[in-house]
Amino acid sequence: MAGNHTHDHHHAGRWARMRHRLAHLLVPHRHEAMDKVDSAMETSREGMRTLWLSLAVLGLTTVVQAVVVALSGSVALLGDTVHNAADALTAVPLGVAFVLGRRAANRRYTYGYGRAEDLAGIAVVLTIAASSVFAAYEAVDRLLHPRDVTHLGAVAVAAFAGFLGNEWVARYRIRTGRRIGSAALVADGLHARTDGFTSLAVLLSAGGAALGWRLADPLVGLFVTAAILMVLRDAAREVCRRLMDSVDPSLVDTAEAALRAVDGVRGVGQVRMRWIGHALRAEADIVVDPDLTVVRAHGLAVAAEHALIHALPRLTAATVHTDHTPTGADPHAALTHHCV
Repeated sequence: MAGNHTHDHHHAGRWARMRHRLAHLLVPHRHEAMDKVDSAMETSREGMRTLWLSLAVLGLTTVVQAVVVALSGSVALLGDTVHNAADALTAVPLGVAFVLGRRAANRRYTYGYGRAEDLAGIAVVLTIAASSVFAAYEAVDRLLHPRDVTHLGAVAVAAFAGFLGNEWVARYRIRTGRRIGSAALVADGLHARTDGFTSLAVLLSAGGAALGWRLADPLVGLFVTAAILMVLRDAAREVCRRLMDSVDPSLVDTAEAALRAVDGVRGVGQVRMRWIGHALRAEADIVVDPDLTVVRAHGLAVAAEHALIHALPRLTAATVHTDHTPTGADPHAALTHHCV
């Protein structure tokens, strides 16, 4: 017995909360597909708004820094500028992913297009990697061929501007990504945060150059490269975990507790979850009394799914399989030879 029902409570704003309560009063436990689509559209809009604002802020920061790079010849600031430009451009694959995620599921993509966000996460990781290679090349080249850095005051101002722009973008992306459940957006925000601190490091190169130390600029450039590589490691790990259907184990614990609390559930079997874009889906086995009617067992499956959706905020649907307490013969005997 399985229940597979879509449900997504959208609680943003007073009207949404009122509509949710009225829906439960007038039609208890009815959850229309249109509500889920509306919520998905809203989270996508929020993600797109975050991306475009981030692109504007980082784009302006990059332009300011690029002008100073042309005047000063600072390779440390060049590395920071290239990284900021790459960070701004990651809005493109993420934006495409959010647009694709709005498309409805069909017979070929039966779970929808949410996985496009995971592919965008790969694009983000590749962009970070490319920027690290370029920054490393320029820093090593400057070590081998030292040259003086000019307009040190402008370099310092541009470095501080890079920090402010990246920190604002990081806070905004991480906050939005966690709210809508987008791992790619969170990874991009962490990337921007580290960019902000590497921008501050450029101040050291300006200070060293002011004291006459010509190697300060390329050495800080190498430091910027190392910081980029650390971001690359964390972002790659987060994206790979999502591609491997990793979830926080505490979510499984929460799901199991919610299922056990359902009246009529005698036990809980396997619980599996996966992220599809910024939506969570689950499969769960519950144990019920063997003498229940089909209607009653189905009702328990619906109640179990309902409990899961309330316990896990980003869960949009769950498939609940009902098993019964032992009565003699194993009801799954026919499947034994198929199990690995």
